[in-house]
Order: sequence, then structure tokens, then C-alpha cells
Amino acid sequence: MEILHLYISEGHNYVGHHGRPPGEYEIIEVDEIHCVAGHGIEKDRYFGHKDDFKGQITFFANEVYQDLRAHFSGHEVAPSAFRRNVITRGLDPNGLIGKEFEVQGVRFFGTEECRPCYWMNQAFAPGAEEAMRGRGGLRAKIITDGILRVDRGDRTARVRSNPSDAGAPSPLDT
Repeated sequence: MEILHLYISEGHNYVGHHGRPPGEYEIIEVDEIHCVAGHGIEKDRYFGHKDDFKGQITFFANEVYQDLRAHFSGHEVAPSAFRRNVITRGLDPNGLIGKEFEVQGVRFFGTEECRPCYWMNQAFAPGAEEAMRGRGGLRAKIITDGILRVDRGDRTARVRSNPSDAGAPSPLDT
């Protein structure tokens, strides 16, 4: 599994904007993010949002992004349009719902699918909400503090669905 992109944003563009235009908070691509257990990602809009929040961090598969680009040919929109924090390659986010897992030494708990909403039709392309159903990404809680970094080819993130098996191979290891 690789981390291709990491994104943060200081504000919400869609949450709370029903019936109005989206906000104008920039989503910023960074090389690393600091995950704080129980709180979220430092400098991100959901940091400290509320106690036990199920979406302290979000993951999205690059494979879904590439499929959407092919399906909606001509739409050269960056993966940041989906406003997910971690864009991965080689990870099935839905396979981590209800599981504890580890990436680059940071532990998470997959809470639910990050279901797409009607804003995806505006942010990416008309019809994107429907095309993303069942593959909108993963919402997760952060269990341990740590730093996630974009992979630069010199390392690959290892995902373990049972972090207590420190040396044992996991079916999710790549």
C-alpha cells in the first residue's frame, strides 16, 4: 500500500452549505500530516470536531479516482476534489470498516464508508455521487499519535489489520 497524496483544509466547503454555494477553503496538499489520537489531524477542519468523532481522518483509493476519471472522460480534476485526507494505492478502504489497522506506525479504527453526497456532482462531475456509491472512501478514528508521510518510492506503508501481531504477515500487507 502506498500513500500518494495527503490533504488538509482549515474549513468546510460543503458541510453546512446546503442550499447555498460551497465555501472557498483551499484544500492543501502536504508531504506529511500529524495524527493526534482521538482528535484528528492537526490543522485540518475536523481537528477536535467533537468527542469520539467517527471521521477524524479519511482514506480514499486512487484506483477509484482513476476509474472515475475514465468513466467521466474529459474531467481532469485532481483527487483533492473529493476532500479526503489520505489518497492511497493498493488499499481496499471498505475492507477496513469495523477493523483496527496500522499505517506507517499509526493505528486507526475504520468506522464507516465515507459516503459521497450530492456535492460530488459539482466538485467532480455530474453523476459522480451515484458512481461513487459503495466506494467513497473510509472514515476512521485515530488511535495513536503519529505522522503519515507521502511515499517517495523509498518505502511502502504496511497495513496490518491486527497491529498486535507485530512481526506476523497480515493478509493486508503488500
